[in-house]
Amino acid sequence: MALVNDSLTRLENESLPGTWLAVRLGTGERRVDAMRRAGELLAVRGAGGEYRYPSWQFGPDGNVLPAIPRIVDAARTAGLDETRLYEVMHMRLGLASERRLVDVLREGDGDTVVAAVSQSTPG
Repeated sequence: MALVNDSLTRLENESLPGTWLAVRLGTGERRVDAMRRAGELLAVRGAGGEYRYPSWQFGPDGNVLPAIPRIVDAARTAGLDETRLYEVMHMRLGLASERRLVDVLREGDGDTVVAAVSQSTPG
């Protein structure tokens, strides 16, 4: 599943390339990629095919938020690929709400995000 132009632009604006993230985390790019494959980080392929890591999955201290592995696991269990999970995280929570799952995650309510992702459907 490919991102549409608006989502690609948002991804580019709010995410980190793997090379930068590796330096920030004090590790190598291979370790960052292993974390992605293990479900410890969310990464989405950007326009150039490079994995991009949304910055909202990191806390103010630069560490991965504790809920991220549970969110990625819930998405995989529900059959969502990384692109679909990224889109789900940016969907509004209701017709009358401007809040999105990413906002709920930033507020610290990982359980609500995990529950919502678990109920999401692929594509």
